[in-house]
Amino acid sequence: MTSPLFTPQSIGAMDLPNRVVMAPMTRSRSTQPGDVPNAMMAHYYAQRASAGMIITEATQITPEGKGYSFTPGIYSREQIAGWRLVTDAVHAKGGRIVLQLWHVGRMSHAMFHEDGRPVAPSAIAPDASVWVVDPKSGEGGMVDCPVPRALESDDIARVIEDYRTAAANAREAGFDGVEIHAANGYLIDEFLRSSSNHRKDAYGGSVEKRLRFAIEVAQAVAGEMGADRTGIRFSPFITQRGMDDPNAPQTILRLAKELDKINLAYIHLAEADWDDAPETPDWFRKELREAYSGCLIVAGGYGPDKANALLQRGLVDAVAFGRPFIANPDLPRRFEEDLPLAEFDGNALFGGAEEGYSTYEAAP
Repeated sequence: MTSPLFTPQSIGAMDLPNRVVMAPMTRSRSTQPGDVPNAMMAHYYAQRASAGMIITEATQITPEGKGYSFTPGIYSREQIAGWRLVTDAVHAKGGRIVLQLWHVGRMSHAMFHEDGRPVAPSAIAPDASVWVVDPKSGEGGMVDCPVPRALESDDIARVIEDYRTAAANAREAGFDGVEIHAANGYLIDEFLRSSSNHRKDAYGGSVEKRLRFAIEVAQAVAGEMGADRTGIRFSPFITQRGMDDPNAPQTILRLAKELDKINLAYIHLAEADWDDAPETPDWFRKELREAYSGCLIVAGGYGPDKANALLQRGLVDAVAFGRPFIANPDLPRRFEEDLPLAEFDGNALFGGAEEGYSTYEAAP
């Protein structure tokens, strides 16, 4: 009997041959200066085209949305052309690829901003750090995030337009869809949570007001790319990065009802994947199913057995795998044939060249 992971699944307008999704993973290999995707990245993604769907690494929608060194963008002509190399390579291998749209908000560093200040809903530092390469030494390391500047009302309208433009650029670059990054303490997540959003205007205070930014971004992106080719990612149960809001799960459930009205293709849950992390409870999965009629994808330390169990219960429609895809470009085959998994080189995760990136081989 074929396990659920290896059965087809339609997600909006996208037809997946299997339900093994490649999760978004920052690898910091873009060409500098300009944060431009390149042929090395095209080769890396094409190697993994047997995934039911690839979700790219997070990609900044503007220079203001950048928080980590060497991450790619989707706002310049050079970046669009670079991403076209990637989508053409993946499509040539029969794959499907979705671009994750990213604005980091306060999860950034002074060096990426002319005035030295990232932007956020409120001027509250995240008590977190980001990976930054020192321009003098060329060495990368984790550095603390500064206190951000609170976005003005005019700024918010501009950022929403930046998301729309990024979706248009993604379509031009040949992507099959886009995923709005609203998880892990980045800008949209910052608007959603009372711990990071202390605004007193139309975008802060009540739950309804804190939902507004996410809804308007989703409307703008779906209007450009098509709702049936637009997904969104949440992390309801994270507490780090100053995001400890006990009401976050309920807030996201309310938002899911609003996104259902827009007919977004999918919701993607980023579940905590460290050893002692809390499990996503069944009550949340069931209530999310009731609130939202589109497809559900989950990611966070899953193996085939656990993934199949959730699929069999009908609680999710696909499962995303991150770290296993790094050293196993043919991960769906390895899962299906119960082949051993290779281990990745943790020293080569961020920055560098082909070694530890596109040098992993398929199983014989």
